[in-house]
Amino acid sequence: MSSVEDPKSSVEDPMGSVKEPVGAAPSSAASASAGTPPPAPVRPGLAARTWRTVRSSRPAVIGLAIVSVHVVVALLAPLLTPYHPTTGDASHALLGPSADHWAGTDQYGRDVLTRVLYGGRYALGVSVTATLITIALGTVLGCAAALRGGWLDDVVMRVLDAVLSIPAILVLLVIVTALGTGSSVIVLAIAVVCVPQVVRVVRGAALAVVPQDYVTAARARGESTWAILRREVLPNISDVVCVEFAMRASWVVLLISSLSFLGFGADPPTPDWGLMVSENRTAITVVPMASLAPIIGLATMVVGLNLAADGLSKAWGVDRIREGV
Repeated sequence: MSSVEDPKSSVEDPMGSVKEPVGAAPSSAASASAGTPPPAPVRPGLAARTWRTVRSSRPAVIGLAIVSVHVVVALLAPLLTPYHPTTGDASHALLGPSADHWAGTDQYGRDVLTRVLYGGRYALGVSVTATLITIALGTVLGCAAALRGGWLDDVVMRVLDAVLSIPAILVLLVIVTALGTGSSVIVLAIAVVCVPQVVRVVRGAALAVVPQDYVTAARARGESTWAILRREVLPNISDVVCVEFAMRASWVVLLISSLSFLGFGADPPTPDWGLMVSENRTAITVVPMASLAPIIGLATMVVGLNLAADGLSKAWGVDRIREGV
C-alpha cells in the first residue's frame, strides 16, 4: 500500500536539485535575490558603550573610584561623624589626634576630620554646579560658532582671545572683589574664566563634524540651527564634552580652593578645604593635621578627576578607531 507524501516535503526536480518546501520561509539567498535588504547591524547604546569604555581603561576605573569615594563620603558625612562642622569648644582647641578626634582639632576646638568631610560637600557642590554651567555654555557657543561660521565665528573667537589674555586668577579676584563673596558669585566667576577654554575645545571638535554629509543633509532639509546642533553635532562630540567636563572639574576645584585660601571664597566658618588651610597654617607646627588633612582631601579629588579624564580620553580614542564612529 503506497504512502501519501506530505505536501510540504521537499520536491526534487528533473535536474536533481531540491526545491524549497512549499509554505516554508524563504532562504536568505532567496530574500536577497528578491530585493529585501538584510537587517542593519545592531549597535550598542550610548550607556553600554560608555560602560565598556570605562572598563577598558584602568586609569579611568581608578579615577572614577576615587571620585566615587569622595561623593559617598560627602553624602554620608552627617552619619560618619558625631560633631558639627562649625561648632567648636575652646577648651579642646589645638588637640592632636586621639580616639575622640582622629585628626585632632583646630584653633577653635572644631573637629578637623568633621570639617574635612563636610568640606568635600562644599567642594563637590560648588565645583559640579560651576562646571556644569561652564560646559553647557561653552558647548553651545562652540558648536554655534563652528556651525554658523562667518562673522559669528570671528566675533566669538576674538572676544574669547581677549578674555584668555588676562590671567585667570586676576579675573577671579576682580569679579569677587566687585560683586562680593558667596557661592553664586564664585560660580559666575568660574564660568567667566573657564567658558572661553571650553569653547575653543568644543569648536575644534565640532569643526570636524560640520562638513559631514549628514549635517549637509540636515541643512538641505531646512532644519533649524538648534535642531542640527542637538541631533547631528552634539551626539558626535559627546566624548569630547565628557572628557572636557572631567578635566575642567579638577581645575575648578583648585580655583575654588585657591580663592578660599586667599580670603575671597567661602566665608568663615564654612567648612572649605582652602579656607581650612588658610586658617590653620599658622599652627602647622602644633597641629599639622589641621592643614594636612584638607590638603590630602583636595589632592586625592584632583588626582581622581585627572585620572578619570586621562583614562576616558585614551579609551574613547581607541573605541572611535575600533568602532568606526
